[in-house]
Amino acid sequence: MTTFAGAWQDGPIAQQAVAQLPWGHVTVLLDKVGAQEKRTSYAAAAVQYGWSRNVLLNMIMNRTLERTGAAPSNFAQQLVAQDSELTQQIAKDPYNFEFLGLSGEVAERELELALTSRITETLRELGPGFAFVGRQVHFDVDGDDYYVDMLFFHMDQNRYVVIELKTGKFQPEFAGKLNFYVALVDDMLRREHHNETIGILICGTKNDRSVRYSLGRSTSPMAVAAYTYDKLPADEKVALPNEGHVVAALEWAEPGADPED
Repeated sequence: MTTFAGAWQDGPIAQQAVAQLPWGHVTVLLDKVGAQEKRTSYAAAAVQYGWSRNVLLNMIMNRTLERTGAAPSNFAQQLVAQDSELTQQIAKDPYNFEFLGLSGEVAERELELALTSRITETLRELGPGFAFVGRQVHFDVDGDDYYVDMLFFHMDQNRYVVIELKTGKFQPEFAGKLNFYVALVDDMLRREHHNETIGILICGTKNDRSVRYSLGRSTSPMAVAAYTYDKLPADEKVALPNEGHVVAALEWAEPGADPED
């Protein structure tokens, strides 16, 4: 209780978001979040979105708020000021797809199918307000067929969100394709009461400078983010023995094995 009072000492505690949380949530915030500003942000988010203690812990461990709004975008250039600030908050960087249980290189279609089959977890990672519309959404443009990887609708912002998946490194031509798909959805699905459609390209890796050059001349509001689905951080993976070393060690340890082999 002393730690709690010291952590939220500015003004009456009852006016803070944390006062609206169960004590279990408070202990998670005190134990798992060191910086006071971050504690306050996670407390406010837990109140706003009704996170359970386990969800709050998961959000903290996945650094959800730190990743929120971090994707490079052209929203400030393509949307009005207030709209661009709100929209920026729905574009994370990177997205954490660890819940898919994937490892190594996967095909784009495999990643897309995995995200669709685990749509509840996918929506949770995308953030509050997302509703799933469909995958490989078909559009006929005067006899030419086009398919949007994943289409969502953001309920709070009243807009369609086109998501394109690329498993490799970002290439400038990816932005051109996403620009086309956003324009397509905006023209064929958007209604008068909807806000402007946006696009989010999620790729394996990216060079932020290349991304900014690519988005600078795009006419549609778009963001580009990376993703990860491996459970161990890169530096920890480097420290682990590779498969060959493990096999060699097991063979050496077998009874009767010659240590010199």
